[in-house]
Amino acid sequence: MKRTFISLLAIIFGLIIIIFPVMGLIGVSSLIGLSVLLMSIYLFVLGVSIIDYNTSGAILDLILAILLLFLSFGLIFNPALLGFLTEITMYIAGIMLIIVAVASLINNRSSRYGFYVGIFGIVLGLLYIVIGTYLSNPIVLGALIGIWLVISGVLNFVDN
Repeated sequence: MKRTFISLLAIIFGLIIIIFPVMGLIGVSSLIGLSVLLMSIYLFVLGVSIIDYNTSGAILDLILAILLLFLSFGLIFNPALLGFLTEITMYIAGIMLIIVAVASLINNRSSRYGFYVGIFGIVLGLLYIVIGTYLSNPIVLGALIGIWLVISGVLNFVDN
């Protein structure tokens, strides 16, 4: 009974978020911002508590706490920042994947499948970059969150 209710709730929320995709992005961005804020508070308390016997560690903790504090406020009050961070992460991952694939092409010439591994890595790296371009749009990110909720709700409902 509980699983059926939760499944239906996930499907309904997913459909609402697909209809209004920015709502999903605002919710996710706020939750991530809140968790980063709590991590910032923890690092601040930790830095203050160890400053007497580990000054360098305390300074590092305090600097990280301040950086995470700014990041958390940015995520809570500006949901578009989540899209930007997602885009940058996808770009960096795509570029790194292309670099590794080119190195694989160069290093695995004698291997039977080394060429194909390198080509596949380059294609995946380019795919990461293309997907990162679309994920910067908050509407696409919100729609993806809604689609995930619907799929997880349906799969949970079928699993009953």
